Parts: sequence; C-alpha cells; structure tokens
Amino acid sequence: MRRTFKERASTALYHAVKEHIRERIRSGAWKVGDRVTSEHELVAELGVSRMTVHRAMRELAEEGLLERVAGVGTFVGAGKAQSALLQVTNLAEEIQARGHRHTFTLIHRAAEAADAETAAALGLEVGATVFHVVGLHREDGLPVQLEDRFVNPAAAPAFLDQDFTAVLPGEYLLRTVPLDELEHGVDAVAAPPEMAERLEVPKGSPCLVLTRRTWSQGRCVTRVRCTHPGSRYRLATRLKLSGSAGVG
Repeated sequence: MRRTFKERASTALYHAVKEHIRERIRSGAWKVGDRVTSEHELVAELGVSRMTVHRAMRELAEEGLLERVAGVGTFVGAGKAQSALLQVTNLAEEIQARGHRHTFTLIHRAAEAADAETAAALGLEVGATVFHVVGLHREDGLPVQLEDRFVNPAAAPAFLDQDFTAVLPGEYLLRTVPLDELEHGVDAVAAPPEMAERLEVPKGSPCLVLTRRTWSQGRCVTRVRCTHPGSRYRLATRLKLSGSAGVG
C-alpha cells in the first residue's frame, strides 16, 4: 500500500511541506516568477492541515523563496541571500558557498581627514588621517552589499596598499589584525538617490544597514557600514544557549 505524505514525512509536518515545495523549485517544476499551488490545493494534495501549509509557506516567504501578493497569489521568488549577524564573515565565501559568483567593484579609496562622526567611531581626534574605501559586492551580477569602510591607519598601516581585486578590504583585516572585540548594529533605511543608484533599486526602497566596529587590544580597527537591499538580503544568526539561559 502506498504511504501518504504524512506517513512518509520524517520531520515535523510543516518542515516536510517546506521541503516538498523546495524540491518542486529545485527540480524546475516551479521556476522564478511562476505562480505556485494555493494553500487550499496543497492541503488537499498532501492531506495536512491548513495551518501546517500556511506556516510552511509563510516561512518560505520570509526566506525569500516565495513571494505572496495579496489578492493575487503566491509566486516563486528569487530567494534572499543571507549573512551571519553576530559574526565577522567573508561575504565572498558566503556567496561562493551558495554556488553563486561574487564580484567586487572598488568605488573609492583614499586617505582622508576624519570628520567628527568618524573620529568618534574610531577613537581618534577630529582631522586625524583615516583610510576610507567604498565598494560594491555583487552576487551573480546583482548588487547585494554597498560597503563603506573607515580604517584606523595605526591598526593597519598597509591597508590602502592592497590590491582589493585580489583580497577584499574586510578579508585583509581579518587576515592581518587579530580582532578581540566586536560591535554590531542594524538599522532600516529608505535608500536615498545615490545609494539606490548603486544598489540598482528604486529610490526610497527599504534597505538594511549593518554597522560594525571591531577592536584589537583596545584599539578600534575599523568602522564599516554594509548596506543591503531589503528585497534581496536578510541578516540572521543562530546561537547555542546554555541550559540555564532564559528563552523569551
């Protein structure tokens, strides 16, 4: 006797429904932009509850794999790239691990006098020399991160001498400066004209801005702002909690 979908499922039912939908997309049965089977139809097809199907499709939409249009239906999305939130990671390696192509375009490179905001961020005097680079990261040709980085020259004196087509600015710092302290902040912004143009999104589009500072032996090394188009990227993390840690 042929087993039902419920009987074949080896994980929680909503996980099994998610994998069922992912497999249809992976196999090419559903392509980007295609309208997918409705919740009602999936309930009838798989023999599970409407709540189970709704949770699976909601979570896939949050991941960017599906796009839900009110009053119209649910469609296959392009999927959102994802970076770790509470770690310093190599974006190029993350993209390559997904089987995609990473490219980096250097927009600006200079030694500059620190303004009040930058000086405060790096723990320097206003007017002190700082290194400044701006670059655009692309995934399969599509902009996914605008990097705007200031570096303390005392922490990385050879920073501006690097070939950033061979080694990324953040990658160079990770390789050469032992980091022992990290600060992260995330803001949601509406893209102003110049940012929108560089990220190839409409003016005013929602973007996620990750601001990171790192220290080595008490000295601030870098302050970087990484701006991501909200429609193409998500920031997430997963942490192990001790047995005594509260969960809320």
